[in-house]
Order: sequence, then C-alpha cells, then structure tokens
Amino acid sequence: MSARAVESWTLQPLTDFVREAAALGAAIIASTTEMARQMKQAPFGFLSHQGQRHGIFLASSVTGRGPVVALVVYDLDVSSVGLVQLFFEQLAADLAAASPKETVNKQVLAADFERELSNSLNALFGR
Repeated sequence: MSARAVESWTLQPLTDFVREAAALGAAIIASTTEMARQMKQAPFGFLSHQGQRHGIFLASSVTGRGPVVALVVYDLDVSSVGLVQLFFEQLAADLAAASPKETVNKQVLAADFERELSNSLNALFGR
C-alpha cells in the first residue's frame, strides 16, 4: 500500500512537512531521553499533549535496524491517549518482530540521514 497526494502540487509541501516533523519528533525524543539519563531515570515511554479537540502522541520503539519514531495526531472525540498507546505498543511489537535482527553498526552522518529519510519519504509517497 502506498500513500498518494490528492493533487500533484501538494506532494512537495507535504514531503517537506513530513521531513521536518520527523526531524522534530526525533529531536524531541533525543532530548527527553538525554534529560532522563541526566536525572538517572528510565527514558520516557511516550510524550502526549491534549488540546481541546486533538491530541498528539510521540513515542519511539527499538527495532533490529534502530529506533523508529511515531508522531500521532488523534481526535479526542474518537480516541484517547490510552487507546493510541495500546495501538502503538502493538505496532512496536510488530516492527520489532518483523525487523532484521542482524545490523551493521556504522556512524550515522547527517548526509546519510537526510538521504535515507528522503528515500523513505519517496517510497511512502509512491515516488
């Protein structure tokens, strides 16, 4: 299954937005993990914020290929943070089970990250 933009002119702005949101989510996870380490605490399980109509849920999961960051926006009239967390935990378990177990540790360079993120976004949006 692949996601497609309704109109072609929306693809680049949406791709840019997803790239920036993914980077922001990863930065938030990294900074809160470091804060927890500094306080000699376990990393946060997830971060959540609820507004009047919508909530956001930010969490990461470890796979055989490294961490995966999920940023979920949900409607409070339809769901709750507990339900989102339940579905995320199932996704995390499925990703951990499906991911290759053997990894080659290598230094991640900013150029590699941007190229790999761009390739992932292109695959996601069917390009």
